[in-house]
Amino acid sequence: MTMMLTDLPMAIQRSDFAGDFVWGVSTSSYQIEGAAAVDGRVPSIWDTFAATPGKVRDGSTGAVACDHYHRWEEDLDLAQSMGLNAYRFSIAWPRIFNGVDAEPNAKGLAFYSRLVDGMLARGLQPWCTLYHWDLPQYIQDQGGWNNRATVDLYLRYADVMTRHLGDRVKHWITHNEPWCTAMHGNWDGMHAPGNKSLPLALQVCHNVLLSHGRAVPLIRANVPDAKVGIALSLHPVMPASDSATDRAAVSRHDALRNRWFLDVLYGRGYPAQALALVGADAPVVEPGDLEAIAVPCDFLGVNYYFPEVVRDAPDEYPLRAQIVFPPDRQRTDFGWEVAPDGMVTLLERVARDYPTGDLYVTENGSSYDDHLEDGLVRDTARRDYLIRHLAAVRDAIAGGGRIKGYFAWSLLDNFEWAEGYLRRFGLTYIDYETQRRIVKQSGEWYSAFLRGA
Repeated sequence: MTMMLTDLPMAIQRSDFAGDFVWGVSTSSYQIEGAAAVDGRVPSIWDTFAATPGKVRDGSTGAVACDHYHRWEEDLDLAQSMGLNAYRFSIAWPRIFNGVDAEPNAKGLAFYSRLVDGMLARGLQPWCTLYHWDLPQYIQDQGGWNNRATVDLYLRYADVMTRHLGDRVKHWITHNEPWCTAMHGNWDGMHAPGNKSLPLALQVCHNVLLSHGRAVPLIRANVPDAKVGIALSLHPVMPASDSATDRAAVSRHDALRNRWFLDVLYGRGYPAQALALVGADAPVVEPGDLEAIAVPCDFLGVNYYFPEVVRDAPDEYPLRAQIVFPPDRQRTDFGWEVAPDGMVTLLERVARDYPTGDLYVTENGSSYDDHLEDGLVRDTARRDYLIRHLAAVRDAIAGGGRIKGYFAWSLLDNFEWAEGYLRRFGLTYIDYETQRRIVKQSGEWYSAFLRGA
C-alpha cells in the first residue's frame, strides 16, 4: 500500500509544540557500541545469545555494530546537526563491572563521562537509560534476573553510575521495556537469555520492576535534582472482530501486556484478572515489594510502535487470546502495522487512567529495507511515518496529554537484536563494511522540521 501525499499532515511544524519540548533520538549500548572486548568490557547475555547458532537470523552479533565506542564524536555531531536538543543513550553494565565483587572499571566510567561531556558540548540534554537488556553474563550464570540477588547488584551499579554522572545527567530511565527483558527473554525465548518458561518470565519481570522501585530513591539521593522514570513498551489492543468473545480477549491480553506494568507501577498491584489467568505461575512477591515498585516517579516513558489485534483463542495459555495480523493494514517492511491513531489512543488512555505526571515518547520508529543509491537513501516511507506520528503526538497533546518530549528510534541503523542487521530503523544509514554514515531522507526531514523549515 503506497502512502499518498494527500494522506500526510504536511502542515505540521515545530511551532505546533511548546518551546521547551524535548526533541531527541534514542539509542542503546549493545546495538551500537561494538568494542565488545575493549577496555575491560566483559560478555553480556547478548554476546552469549548472539554467538549461539540459530538465535540471530543473519548469524551476526553486536561485537562491532556501529563502532560507536570509537566513533561517538561523529555520531553526536550527527545528532547536533539534526537540530536535536536531547540524546537518549544506555550504559553497558558489562563495561562497568567485570564480576560480582569487582571494583568499577575506570575505563568504562571514563567512556561514559566523555560521552556525556560530548553531549553537553553540543547542546544535547543527556537522557541515560541504566538497563537496556545487556545483563553481564556472569550475573546470568548466577540466575540472572530470576535471582533476587540481582536486584542488589543492579542497585550497586545504579549507585556507581549516578554518582559518576549525576553532576551532569539529570534525566534517568531505570529500565527500558521490562516486557522484553522478561517475556521475550524468558517466555518466548526470542531474546537473550533465550529461556521459555512463563513462571520464570513473571518472576524476572517482578524482580526487574522491584529493582526499578528500589533504584528511584537511590538515584534521587545521589542526584537531588534528578528526574527519574521508566520506559515501557505499550500497545493499544484492538479486537479482531466486534464479537463479545474477541472483546473479552482484548481485556485478558491487555491485563498482562499493559496493565501488568502500569497497575503495579501506580499502586494498584498486579491486575487480579492477570493473576487469575496465570494462577500458580504468578511471581513470588515479598512483603514491601509492591510498595517499593509503586514509588512515585517524575515521568513515564512510552515506547510506541504498533497496535496489537487479538482474537479469542481458548486453547492459548494463559490468556486464551491470540495476536492476529489483519491483511488490510499498512505495514512496515518488518510487518509492523503503521497506525498513528493508535499512538493517540494509547497516550490518551495512559494519561487518563494513571497518574503518570509528564509523559515522553521515548521510542517511536519504523524499519524499512533501505538502499543506498547514488549516495542517497530515499526512505520516503519512513519520512512519512515520522510526519504522521509527530502529528499524532500533537493531537494527543491537544487532547490534554502531558507529553513533554519525543525521541525517534533511532539515530543510526544498528544491531536489531534477534533480527541482526536485517532491519534498519535509523535516520542515518550505516554502511557496515566501511562504517560510513549517510543521513537518510527521513533524517534530513527531521532536521528541517526541527529547524523550522
